[in-house]
Amino acid sequence: MKSVWGLSKLTALSFLILALSISSEVQARNYVYEGQQSVMSSRHLDSLLQDNAYKALNPPLTGVVYEAPVPSNMTGIALGVVRLRSGSLRRRGYKYRDFSIPPGVVEKPYVKRIALVFQNLGHWSSSYYDVVGYSFVTPVLGLLAYNASDLLATNLPELDLRASIKPISIEFSMVRVPEGAKPKCAQFQLNGTITLNDLIAPNVCYTSTLGHFAVIYESKAPSPSPSPSPCPCPEPSPNKDNSRVWQIVLGSVVAGVGVLGLLGLMAYGWLQNRKKLNVVAMEKQADEGENLRIKVMGSTKAPVAAETRTRPALENEHFLWNC
Repeated sequence: MKSVWGLSKLTALSFLILALSISSEVQARNYVYEGQQSVMSSRHLDSLLQDNAYKALNPPLTGVVYEAPVPSNMTGIALGVVRLRSGSLRRRGYKYRDFSIPPGVVEKPYVKRIALVFQNLGHWSSSYYDVVGYSFVTPVLGLLAYNASDLLATNLPELDLRASIKPISIEFSMVRVPEGAKPKCAQFQLNGTITLNDLIAPNVCYTSTLGHFAVIYESKAPSPSPSPSPCPCPEPSPNKDNSRVWQIVLGSVVAGVGVLGLLGLMAYGWLQNRKKLNVVAMEKQADEGENLRIKVMGSTKAPVAAETRTRPALENEHFLWNC
């Protein structure tokens, strides 16, 4: 029973290790890349720029656009912020830099005051966002909405601001596309997915939600955007990450097969050992038993027990004397 219990515990532990390996592989795949952009580095940049934008709201006047500074190692990024009442934004809309927000926008969840943070990533665009097979015509422009009730808050989640009547428009300046190329509007979602749409006008993109936008065109050549100094949040290489994911998958499969093979060998060895123990027990029992003699009675041979060692004796010897 102890051997069976130990084998059961070893089997359960092996399957637990295999499940954890597969779970870590799936988690690694979801963590590194979703779509074509580096989710972790771009989301970290949004959080960093939100913190810097809120520090610029001093004093926090409603409807006033503030130019916010960026860290010295991120020179080239333009950052601005404006604080509005949500009711006023819903009734009147707002035009902010290259973005035109029409009346009728609705934010989720509802807040009393909204902060619109504008980003122009400039030559940092290709460091944080990338579309395989396409080149950037314009820098990436971003417009995100946050709860402006507490200006000391950090790492705030973005509000889901959506247009309900007319779409939000982004008007890009200096859109120059190579001859024969077809420009497209790229929208980089906060969850990492990328949406490509045709330009309605030569330099205008339309959307129903806020996010990051750029004009791109299909090209086999590398993106013409100038290479910046080393990125403060280096973006991992998709090829290396995919290779690492496949290594994890292959390692998990090999480990699982090895564990199952080991369990099979252990079970086979346990069964063989059990059979040997049974045979030894039977032989021992046979050796400790009484040997029978073969006696011939007529034409028949039959085993008979040996003669008893203790002869019978009368308990009362007085009976013999009387006789």
